[in-house]
Amino acid sequence: MSLIIVGSVAFDTIETPYGRREKIVGGSGTYCSLSASFFTQPEIVAVVGEDFPKETIEFFKNRRIDIRGLEIRPGKTFHWEARYGDDPNQRSTIKTELNVFQDFKPLLPPDYRQADIVFLANIDPDLQDDILAQVQKPKLVAMDTMNLWINTKPDSLLKVLEKVNIYFANDEEVKMLTKETNLIKAGNKILERGPSLVVIKKGEHGALVLGEDFVFGVLAYPCKEVVDPTGAGDSFAGGFLGYLDKVRAINDKNEIRKASVYGSVLASYVIEDFGIERFKSLTQQDVEDRFSDFKNLVSF
Repeated sequence: MSLIIVGSVAFDTIETPYGRREKIVGGSGTYCSLSASFFTQPEIVAVVGEDFPKETIEFFKNRRIDIRGLEIRPGKTFHWEARYGDDPNQRSTIKTELNVFQDFKPLLPPDYRQADIVFLANIDPDLQDDILAQVQKPKLVAMDTMNLWINTKPDSLLKVLEKVNIYFANDEEVKMLTKETNLIKAGNKILERGPSLVVIKKGEHGALVLGEDFVFGVLAYPCKEVVDPTGAGDSFAGGFLGYLDKVRAINDKNEIRKASVYGSVLASYVIEDFGIERFKSLTQQDVEDRFSDFKNLVSF
């Protein structure tokens, strides 16, 4: 099987109670691809400027990420700045500079169009729809979104939602999209729109996976220090989809449960340091060890 990830590769300026970092590498496509690379060889589609560090591109290659869909354009890389308070679930966006991302219209390399799994990361829903028009017969399509698109492009978002199999969103976004305060009711409303699975990310409280006849909850790993929560959700999605690509099973409920746990494992590691730093020292054995820890957490 094969997995393509369409999202942002960016610079983030992040301030948390643990410090401040200026223009570190981030972006939804970055976190998702690095997370998925522990299970498969993902293909990334994104755009960066000439200021993007070559050593990071080499790191992508070393992590077996196919970068033929990573376009380098004259200009500056997308830059996002945010501040977190003592509660890692609450953040304030300080600045958004789209730069080369402003006019980005993804064009998939020919062989990417044959992908079995397509992940439409947190980008403009009109771009997500353009991507779906380029792929041929994917076995699974997943999407993520954010409150910006729910507020500004609800019709475009709902149009894409009807074409996907899995919808990833946090609890706030699910409630906002459906105008429901109960997560189960909200998830069921989304299922009625077309997806077969809704993955509701709940930060420090884990995640809830809902299907028409399927419910699974996974804990978040107990973590005393959340240094930088920025990439947690995208890392979860990358681990989830990367594992499904590895095992070549997209409808097996037991494998979906395992995928959810692996997503939580990767998310739990990325928050231990700023940006993608934790990925640089993370090993496959680390991932498997924490997967075992998750099993012990829920065994009784």
